[in-house]
Order: sequence, then structure tokens, then C-alpha cells
Amino acid sequence: MSERISKWEKFKMQNPILQFFKFLFLNVKIMTIVGKGHGGTRGNDYVKEN
Repeated sequence: MSERISKWEKFKMQNPILQFFKFLFLNVKIMTIVGKGHGGTRGNDYVKEN
């Protein structure tokens, strides 16, 4: 049998306010990584040429 979800875990998952703040936090994290110049998988030489 699978493990039961505690009342606190269920509350955290179903609370729309908490979900909204988690969503915002993750968006900010992603934007800071992208904004700092994370260029994906291509090397710097390719970026300088184009």
C-alpha cells in the first residue's frame, strides 16, 4: 500500500495562496538564472559570432 498523505501535506498542496507564492518564487529563481547570462548549451564562441 502507498503511504498516506498527512493533513499538513494535503493542506499545503490544496492551498491556492501557498501555491501562488511557490509559483512566484520559482519564477524569480528561473529569471535570475536566465538574467545572469546562462546561455543554454551553446558555447561562448557561437554567441560572439551571431
